[in-house]
Amino acid sequence: MPEKPGNKLRDLPSMNVMLKRGSMASFIRTLGRETVKSVINSIIAEKRKKALEGENNVFSAEQIEREATVILERRERPSLDRVVNGTGVIVHTNLGRSCLSSEACNSVQKVASSYSTLEFDLDGGTRGHRNVHAEWLLCELTGAEAALVVNNNAGAVMLCLAALARGKEVVVSRGELVEIGGSFRIPEIMEFSGARLVETGATNRTHLRDFEKVINDDTSMLLKVHPSNYRILGFTGEVSRQELASIAAEKGIYFMEDLGSGVLLDVSNFGLSGEPTVKDCIDAGVDVVTFSGDKMLGGPQIGAVVGKSEIIDQLRTFPLLRALRVDKMTLSALETTLRQYLKGEEKKIPTIAMLSKNIKELRDNAKKLAEKISKAAPGFLVEVVDVEDAVGGGAFPVTSLVGSGVSIQSAEYESGAKLQQFLRQSHVPVITGAKGKAAVIHTRTLLEGDDEDIVSALVKLNAKGEYSNGI
Repeated sequence: MPEKPGNKLRDLPSMNVMLKRGSMASFIRTLGRETVKSVINSIIAEKRKKALEGENNVFSAEQIEREATVILERRERPSLDRVVNGTGVIVHTNLGRSCLSSEACNSVQKVASSYSTLEFDLDGGTRGHRNVHAEWLLCELTGAEAALVVNNNAGAVMLCLAALARGKEVVVSRGELVEIGGSFRIPEIMEFSGARLVETGATNRTHLRDFEKVINDDTSMLLKVHPSNYRILGFTGEVSRQELASIAAEKGIYFMEDLGSGVLLDVSNFGLSGEPTVKDCIDAGVDVVTFSGDKMLGGPQIGAVVGKSEIIDQLRTFPLLRALRVDKMTLSALETTLRQYLKGEEKKIPTIAMLSKNIKELRDNAKKLAEKISKAAPGFLVEVVDVEDAVGGGAFPVTSLVGSGVSIQSAEYESGAKLQQFLRQSHVPVITGAKGKAAVIHTRTLLEGDDEDIVSALVKLNAKGEYSNGI
């Protein structure tokens, strides 16, 4: 005869009993009593539900303690934490995009830990404007007349469309109606902003006459959109910026470009071509350009809007701007990063430094890392290999960078994916590529000190593929 649910419910320990279990004391110190109670409560509630549904289990304090420990240990670790990027993707969207320079980090720490001149004019002793900290630098570096900064590039695009084209038509080539990042779709952003999308041309080829035939009295803007990681190859054609600028000026409408990645310097010396700088766009006659700060620029997450003064002035007074403004720490990081460009010290910015590394330097670093691993963790088969790296962040999607990496494998592992999994679970997670039975660490994206974390992670792996410290 099945046991009655009431009998099994009596097996469930009380909260007081659970809080007195030995392992709970440390969690109460690190996470607080209420957090521990909440986790135990949720587990007991689930056990109670299963008992009422007739599940024939013994619900012991030991079992609940084990389940609570797994959850509480996870909560003890920071959810947002540093990792080692061994993927070779420089602007890795999932891993936080660009890393800040040490100078930018120092600036952020200084501003974050004290009061600041965020909105205070020292000369007049009156209220100031937060945009002033970056505007002159953006203008100096891009040749624009004016500039402002918002929280990201999607916000910058939205602000411009809503302020300049709400209720009016915006013409976009069909080849540029892209989706970026899974949720940023040009047609939907256009609709949300209140502007009306007018498509023109074909997916692979758009001519100047395509723009000319759809412009009318209700047209507010011509919009050029960076295709991010999407490219059409083969029989293609697009209208030049100069031609679009000319027809926009002739018709008395705006010409805007969403440049996306925000390149500020010529990167052809790094083996990359085809990506215009922001200054190139301004010089070609684009009225207003938007771009990101945490991609090719190598700074914090921001959306920059640069262009003609009369346009930027309209944006300054548009109500949406306040909802998109950035905080003091972001502005501090951006100002310091831009000053490094101004001083010709852009190679102090990690993104630029990684882009500029040559193959000899990368191979030398790979050899050093391989030697460290072989010496400290001799149970692994370690080899220096050639790899392909990537810029990431939607920039140069069809161009790979020649790189060097370290291939790591062991007879105990069935695949490189298994080794990848173990490395992700280390004290400092190591994120790698994989090839066959090997995990592959690309050296281009390693930062100072990452070698030690990689070696430490591998040392802690025993022959069975488990961490010796129990992680």
